Amino acid sequence: MSQGNTQPNLSFDQEAAAVLMARWVVFRAESEEYSNSLNWLDKTLIRLMQRFAEYQKDNPASFRLPPNISLFPQFMYYLRRSHVVQIFNNSPDETTYKRYLLMKENTANSMIMIQPALEAFNLTTIADAANPSRPALLSATSIQHDAILLLDTFFEVVVHHGKQIADWRNQGYHNQPEFEHLKRLLEAPKEYSQGILKGRFPQPRYIECDQHSSQARFLLALVDPDVTHQQGLYGPPGGAQAVITEDVSLSVFMDFLKKLTVQG
Repeated sequence: MSQGNTQPNLSFDQEAAAVLMARWVVFRAESEEYSNSLNWLDKTLIRLMQRFAEYQKDNPASFRLPPNISLFPQFMYYLRRSHVVQIFNNSPDETTYKRYLLMKENTANSMIMIQPALEAFNLTTIADAANPSRPALLSATSIQHDAILLLDTFFEVVVHHGKQIADWRNQGYHNQPEFEHLKRLLEAPKEYSQGILKGRFPQPRYIECDQHSSQARFLLALVDPDVTHQQGLYGPPGGAQAVITEDVSLSVFMDFLKKLTVQG
């Protein structure tokens, strides 16, 4: 088994390292082309994997990472797609504002900018009044017809209603006494979001949207597109929504990373 020269120290903090990389790439982006900054990020990640990963040369299936650095490639994947790196569809002022906050905030808040937090609410989770939501994967597979998602990007708080939930709300079922559970489901994300809005400065932008609506782009632009338009416009059975994008999914990104690492 071939491996890098050094094993990461047990005290290595991969979240702090991800924030450091984010600030570094943002600093470089101020003085060089956008594509050059991304290339530097990719090359740095590959060198890091070659140093710390265990693998057999030319055998991607043998690629292994120590537990305390195992999430770092995932953080870099979401960093490449984040608001602080991507400049498409953002004004220069907006980009500068978001990058300024990245440089100023602590590690926990900066990690939300890098990999936004996603919470899922459904008729099952709200049965627990003390904890009415569950953490969800930042993935297109988490977008379900019968669930409400709350996305926290630090800059925006997005409440996304699945198609079925939106249909029930539009038909007014939540106003009928026998559908009190639906009313609780609709109110739970709003209460959750209020805790974020009141406790954060600058206050995030609050957005409510429905599945397949134009505002849903705030969610679709950030989730892992592991369900694409090539599988059909509305994705596979079960409600997961296809994402129309040219970006690769996290699994494809990891496959390429393993391949390039073991070739080094």
